[in-house]
Amino acid sequence: MDKFFNSRHIIEVLIKWRIPLAIVIVATVVLSAFFSSPIFITPLFKSDTVIYPSNISPYSEENVTEQAVEVLQSRDIRDSVVKKFDLVRHWKIDSTSKIVRTLLQRAYKDRVQFSTTPYEAVKIEVWDPDPEIACDIINSILDFYNLKVRKLQKDKFKEVLGNYDYVLTKKKNYLDSLKARADTLGTKYGVLEYSNQTREVMRAYLSGGKAKNPEVLRLKKNLEEKGIEMLLLRDLIGMEAGSYSNMKFDADKALFNYNRNYSYVSMLSKPLPADKKAYPIRWLIVLMSTVATFVLSLLVIGLIENRHFFNIPTRKHAG
Repeated sequence: MDKFFNSRHIIEVLIKWRIPLAIVIVATVVLSAFFSSPIFITPLFKSDTVIYPSNISPYSEENVTEQAVEVLQSRDIRDSVVKKFDLVRHWKIDSTSKIVRTLLQRAYKDRVQFSTTPYEAVKIEVWDPDPEIACDIINSILDFYNLKVRKLQKDKFKEVLGNYDYVLTKKKNYLDSLKARADTLGTKYGVLEYSNQTREVMRAYLSGGKAKNPEVLRLKKNLEEKGIEMLLLRDLIGMEAGSYSNMKFDADKALFNYNRNYSYVSMLSKPLPADKKAYPIRWLIVLMSTVATFVLSLLVIGLIENRHFFNIPTRKHAG
């Protein structure tokens, strides 16, 4: 075998076997070119785009790019694309097969791919027999992505709005009860502004001498009994009104976010129909097949030329 791998001997062997080698190599070239033709392998055209997710915030520890890939790979978007383009028929998948859904998912995974770039963008690539449809599938994926993210956002802010409505209703009812009690103190007892009223009543009381005004006496008594309550009510009303106002501001922002219809994609490169097929690469298939066949042929020739190395006896002729 060492002799076989000697460079001089290799040249002699190649010359000796040149005709069979040439036949095998030519046959390999012809057959690999034939079997990689559209008759056996459906040519696919590639369309791609690069996008940045926008107007969203991460739900968990994932960044917005990873989150966008998760949404793009969701079943809802995949099923919407499959239905819109009738991919079972378009990709010639046997609809009568018991595993048609598995075959479809496998084909979709192979032909629709999502990946992240080093700069936190998302790359979408689609392979299809029709270059126009490959481009249209990407645009539809982005449309369905926008709808999906918009629904997720609306669901989130709808829940937030529900919580705000509940708390704001409670706060408003409490604030109304405080105001109602303050109104009662004002109309029934005449207690309106404790500090100013107390000062004026005391001035009138002290200047009246022995003949005290009954109205002054009544108001003085009411202030003594209800004045502290009025002070407390005024403070509570001020605090609750401020809290209600701040929460109402946040609720209005949540309502704004709920009603907004933003795009959640910033497109860096627009998908375009390809002008030449991306798969299969016939020259590469022919080259690899030819090289593999040539190497295998050399091994076979080596075995034939060195049968004694493997203790394979030759048959002796009679006579």
